[in-house]
Amino acid sequence: MIATRRQLLLGLALLPAASLLPRILPAASPDSGPGVEPQTVETVPVVIHAERGPQRLEVEVARTIPQRSRGLMERDQLAQRSGMLFLYDRPQSSRNGFWMYRTRIPLDIAFIDEAGRIAEIHRMEPCASSRPGECPVTRPAVPYRAALEVNAGAFEAMGVAAGDCVSWPGDGGLCGEVPAE
Repeated sequence: MIATRRQLLLGLALLPAASLLPRILPAASPDSGPGVEPQTVETVPVVIHAERGPQRLEVEVARTIPQRSRGLMERDQLAQRSGMLFLYDRPQSSRNGFWMYRTRIPLDIAFIDEAGRIAEIHRMEPCASSRPGECPVTRPAVPYRAALEVNAGAFEAMGVAAGDCVSWPGDGGLCGEVPAE
């Protein structure tokens, strides 16, 4: 079959759209499927300004509702000095919490306030129930603008505590400000 000029031009016009297919159809990737951890869209360096000095981590970022909903589900392990940073466009009510449905590893979660300071740290254990409604929800007592999940015990091992400041690219550098007394 000989391609006409119109068919060639149409093919050339659609060529840039073809580069988007892996992003549009991630399930078609050969690296997807049962037992394969999802590929991360973005990782960023996070620094926790703790009493023992800066504690550096490399974390995945969950910015969208689907990313935040998936979180660290279905993971069998999480590397040391890694985790997931949940970012929100506006402060979240203390009624909004986190659960461990389909999460296989114990985690610590730090709720981060508007100033970039850790308001609270909680330990979360995996929920073995196949029913999401039976999994406990971990809620902070105060509103938060971000949350950081790491391996259980990691915050304690790094000397991280409530009141420490957390910074990441694009956060506005709030850790340089003196906390209000």
